[in-house]
Amino acid sequence: MKLTYDPSVDAAYITIKSDSDKTPFGFTYCCDPVKVDGQIHLDFDEDGRLIGVEVLNASQKLPNHLIKSES
Repeated sequence: MKLTYDPSVDAAYITIKSDSDKTPFGFTYCCDPVKVDGQIHLDFDEDGRLIGVEVLNASQKLPNHLIKSES
């Protein structure tokens, strides 16, 4: 698992699949959870396995130590 953070857009991406996994990308499921005031996008491969999570407004949604280590 790997986290990358782009402070210019306050977005983080959590990669779940390994670099050696060559299964092609399939689709994105967009969540807009009102209760947490943010968007989360779930990426799946073509076999339907979760491969990544994008978190928008990440500085408000993720623990500070994760964001700081990627800035």
